[in-house]
Amino acid sequence: MKATFLPVQFGPFFAGLVLWGALASVGCQSQGARTVVEPPVAATEPAVMTLQEGDELHIGFPGASALDVVQRVRHDGRISVPLTGEVMAEGRTPAELEAELLRLCGPQLVAKEVRVSVVAASYPVFVAGAVLRPGKLVCERRISALEAVMEAGGFDRTRADLTAVRIIRQERGQTRNLTVNLKRVLDGKDTDPVFLRRADIVYVPEKFAWF
Repeated sequence: MKATFLPVQFGPFFAGLVLWGALASVGCQSQGARTVVEPPVAATEPAVMTLQEGDELHIGFPGASALDVVQRVRHDGRISVPLTGEVMAEGRTPAELEAELLRLCGPQLVAKEVRVSVVAASYPVFVAGAVLRPGKLVCERRISALEAVMEAGGFDRTRADLTAVRIIRQERGQTRNLTVNLKRVLDGKDTDPVFLRRADIVYVPEKFAWF
């Protein structure tokens, strides 16, 4: 499934961007706009996991298992770890957190190794537009755009335009819009799912009506 991201500067009028995403055409061309074509997000492409508030982590110390601890990332993004105390976890990958803990705790460890694993994680996504039950979903596993729509009660088939469903995503201070054709998926013509990331908005636009 080919996907095109359109960078848009993030600003205070985010609700307007959602409406704009619903009304704009797939190309969404504007003078001076730059289109960034990115590889499809397929089932075989793992998303980079960064730790967030609410993630439950197991911190293991091989050779010193008495120090092992399970911690949940707090609202301030930190966890409490033996030997070093408070450590910022939010925004880091498990590997980056391992490296930071090894830097802090390494001088006190016989076995110079720290292991971080995610025991449980949940993240929100939002479904809006021509679906039966729009709103927030809390996901505990990877979920595709089509699965999110089904969790929201499915398409309102009298109004929904399945060919131009938008995923609105915040990345690095920008809002990006990914347009996907879920009709092709439902028709069996496209088998590569587009997986969602934390805080994605799936917007199902209405069909254009001629009056």
